[in-house]
Amino acid sequence: MSTGHAVIVGAGIGGLAAAVALHRIGWSATVLERAGELGEIGAGMSQAPNALAALDELGVGERAREAAVPSRATGNLRTPDGRFLQRARAADTPALLAFHRADLHRVLLDAVPPGWVRTGAEVTGVRADGTVTFTGGELRADLVVAADGIGSATRRVLWPDAPAPRFLGRTAWLGVAPVADQPGSVTLGLGGYFLIHPLSRGRAYWAYVTTCDDPGIRFEDEHAEVARRVREWHDPIPALIAATPPHAVIHIDIRELPPLHSFVVGRVALLGDAAHAMSPDRGQGAGQSLEDAVVLAAALAQEPTVESALRRYDTERRPRSQAIARSAAVDGRVNTTRRFHRPLTAMIRLTPAGLWSRSIAPDANDAWRWRPPRLMR
Repeated sequence: MSTGHAVIVGAGIGGLAAAVALHRIGWSATVLERAGELGEIGAGMSQAPNALAALDELGVGERAREAAVPSRATGNLRTPDGRFLQRARAADTPALLAFHRADLHRVLLDAVPPGWVRTGAEVTGVRADGTVTFTGGELRADLVVAADGIGSATRRVLWPDAPAPRFLGRTAWLGVAPVADQPGSVTLGLGGYFLIHPLSRGRAYWAYVTTCDDPGIRFEDEHAEVARRVREWHDPIPALIAATPPHAVIHIDIRELPPLHSFVVGRVALLGDAAHAMSPDRGQGAGQSLEDAVVLAAALAQEPTVESALRRYDTERRPRSQAIARSAAVDGRVNTTRRFHRPLTAMIRLTPAGLWSRSIAPDANDAWRWRPPRLMR
């Protein structure tokens, strides 16, 4: 199709990436965001080479790199007493780029044409024919992109038989501390791990992920709780938590979306977490959303109809994203193991750094091996 108009539900990273991708192929879009003002909640994140390739194809790769800091956290593996199981070497694998979520969100938002995003627009209905109703009106579009997250209302309506998101038996505390020049690392403890990424503007992102029997368990003082759990761990872990404003500590449960039989119904396509929410243990959640956006736009630019473009999108994106989600869930179980903690750390000592940081056994579904289709020629 040479041109068309899309309605995008959700103005998170995936929704904005879809808007930028559609703009690059000559489409127009209306992005409906239920929040009264724009902004990306959360703390930090890292992006691997596949995500950076998608950002390049979206035309924002240079700006994204300016907002990020290189991190070799997955190659610097430690035990809670501070010993290094493994130190990253520059020759092993490319560095990840670490972002505050808000910084990457801003890079994408700045690339969306003015007037495309409507805030305070809660979607109240979506039909397979491309009709969207929301607070403030109704739109009929050539395409609807549902980028409304793991709890997607669009998915619940148009995929009524789809399974609900499931709890993976892990919970996490996240924070950003005003601590500069902090090298990235992962500390593997009994039943949990502590991740550190450096961020721009003299900050560091941290996350403590551990096993949990039931979802929804919360504490009166989340800051004090996570500090208590790792108070005996090596520096700078206690200091990072102490430097984080207590109100800014985020506590989430780790969930994933079981595999769907299709990402497409009629003229509606699921994108990002709405399609394939996954465990964060491969750092691929946002990266897969960026890939979705590029592949969807390329299909629309190259196929004769929306219907054929969506069939192509589903064929290309579903097997890859679902395979990565399965691998991420396995990584999460391994990284928080209790039963095999000592054998695990021994195995890490004997495994070359580059191989371990790529999850020990790279295969055809390795997340980093991806080349984006071209959006502009």
